[in-house]
Amino acid sequence: MASLSLEDVRTLLEAPAAAVLTTTRKDGTALTSPVWFRWTGVAFEVVIARDDVKLRHLERDPRCVLVVFETTAPFRGVEVRGEATLNRCDVTEMRRSIAGRYLGKEAGERFATERAEKPGVLLQLFPEEPRVWDLADILQH
Repeated sequence: MASLSLEDVRTLLEAPAAAVLTTTRKDGTALTSPVWFRWTGVAFEVVIARDDVKLRHLERDPRCVLVVFETTAPFRGVEVRGEATLNRCDVTEMRRSIAGRYLGKEAGERFATERAEKPGVLLQLFPEEPRVWDLADILQH
């Protein structure tokens, strides 16, 4: 399989694709959680509630893995490993944007509004050496 770039799977990254974030517990074991994300063209972004265990893990150990994938053919995906950058800021707009991708504009707006009083942190993960796959060629054989 040829080496692929994030641009090769841009439509996947622009879609409300399934994604999981893996963080490390204090005992060294992995916690893998489903997340919603957005790709800015530079970084993957995830909003994490301030009371979420994932945030405690990342504050202690910023290393994490984000995997974005399709559950239908051609089963494209991306794995990004790195150190999360955590930004304590007003996440209302990011929450609205990300929720809108998954739920649609109106439901995304409602989702963000309902959580406006629940502070969050913006996780940014900058892909240095992403692993990208597309099984289209394999599936055609």
